[in-house]
Amino acid sequence: MTSAPFPDRDTIASKLASLEEQEKSYVSLLMENAAQDENVINGLHRHLNNAASAPFLNTLKLESLGKWIGGAAPARLQIRLMEAAKSSQHPAYAAFRSGLSRSGGLERAYPPAVI
Repeated sequence: MTSAPFPDRDTIASKLASLEEQEKSYVSLLMENAAQDENVINGLHRHLNNAASAPFLNTLKLESLGKWIGGAAPARLQIRLMEAAKSSQHPAYAAFRSGLSRSGGLERAYPPAVI
């Protein structure tokens, strides 16, 4: 029996672009496996770059993606997701960052210290 090949960044980017229930399940399954972290982040970068270069910018969809992935991603990915969101000042990245911040994923993964 051969193992399934790791998905490439283009495959993951297309799943993130669609954001339907089946694609959400696929990406959630990838995020459960720490060996897939690099592929997920590369796919996210590819999707954000594609959105930034598109003739029409769908900020609501990017915000929804940020909110969903921030809520679905495990704690080990939260900082990397925020780094990806802050890697450009393009409005596509800002929309994603807005949704990611509203998801509260980073605060759940790393709660503020009680002083």
